[in-house]
Amino acid sequence: MFFSRKEFFPHEKELVRLNNITKSYDGQVILDDLSLFIRENEFLTLLGPSGCGKTTTLRILGGFEHPDKGSVIFEGQDITKLPPNKRNLNTVFQKYALFPHMNIAENIAFGLKIKNKSKAYINDKIKYALKLVNLDGYENRMPDSLSGGQQQRIAIARAIVNEPKLLLLDEPLGALDLKLRQDMQYELIRLKNELGITFIYVTHDQEEALTMSDTIVVMNQGYIQQIGTPESIYNEPENAFVADFIGDSNIISATMIHDRLVEILGAKFDCVDEGFGNNTPVDVVIRPEDVKLVAPEEGIISGTVTHLIFKGVHYEMEVMANGFEWLVQSTRMRPVGQKVGIKVDPNNIQIMNKPASEDEEASHVEI
Repeated sequence: MFFSRKEFFPHEKELVRLNNITKSYDGQVILDDLSLFIRENEFLTLLGPSGCGKTTTLRILGGFEHPDKGSVIFEGQDITKLPPNKRNLNTVFQKYALFPHMNIAENIAFGLKIKNKSKAYINDKIKYALKLVNLDGYENRMPDSLSGGQQQRIAIARAIVNEPKLLLLDEPLGALDLKLRQDMQYELIRLKNELGITFIYVTHDQEEALTMSDTIVVMNQGYIQQIGTPESIYNEPENAFVADFIGDSNIISATMIHDRLVEILGAKFDCVDEGFGNNTPVDVVIRPEDVKLVAPEEGIISGTVTHLIFKGVHYEMEVMANGFEWLVQSTRMRPVGQKVGIKVDPNNIQIMNKPASEDEEASHVEI
């Protein structure tokens, strides 16, 4: 089923479609009937914990693995059994995979030489690619003379000179320090916008996914848990796994008394959700920045600040209230030991169905 994304992006052209992909290793199911389509010129991120199936999905797209069941459709053609070198795509790995005995120009030109391109064409492409990644004049340098960030840019330059329709990136920034990683995030966004190439990016870093993506696909245990824009994934998680994995959250068992009224930890909170029934067990998600600390008598519930950390742009506090330790982020500091009240705007209370079992919690959604 593909209706939800088609409705969300009705005028976008489809580039890649994964149909009912299943993959197992040694009897363990890694991908279970996964279906997804990817639009042209989209920056789509596969996000999830280790072992969720995101890298396997990327390797199947790249032709490095073949599914046990299902098909890969690229520009309307079935490429499921095509080898990597026959697909109009390139892959950038975390380990750079530069040839240490070749200089930068030779590394970038490697794929073009295999395609028997002319020397003039190759030289033009080398200069073009180095300019794109802001490394003009590095043609004669050796890989070991470059920093990690520079090596990663060369790996990207080597991929883009082949003019692929699709660029696969497997945690390419994982080996870089924080500052370099942030710089490269902006570089990748710029390159995607300038080149018009579709990017499929694999990461377990939530901040990275939220920063760069047009679309995020959250995966767990071989299933797609949710798909949407960074804003919708963060603000409207569809289940407790997504809420917990994307950013910090207060996830609390509660009871939906009736439409627009939920009981949380014995107190009644107004909310905006409807259609969950009456006196129904639910899970509630409240982001820490949405918890308002007020005077004890002004809160719906009250508690005591138990921990305090200064994070630079805000303070992060823990408040014990009604037997639950609330995570709170605020620009106003409340000292440890202070009595406070807790209020939450109804629009910031996210109600979710409570899964009946662990299997249901890990089950896939229709894409």
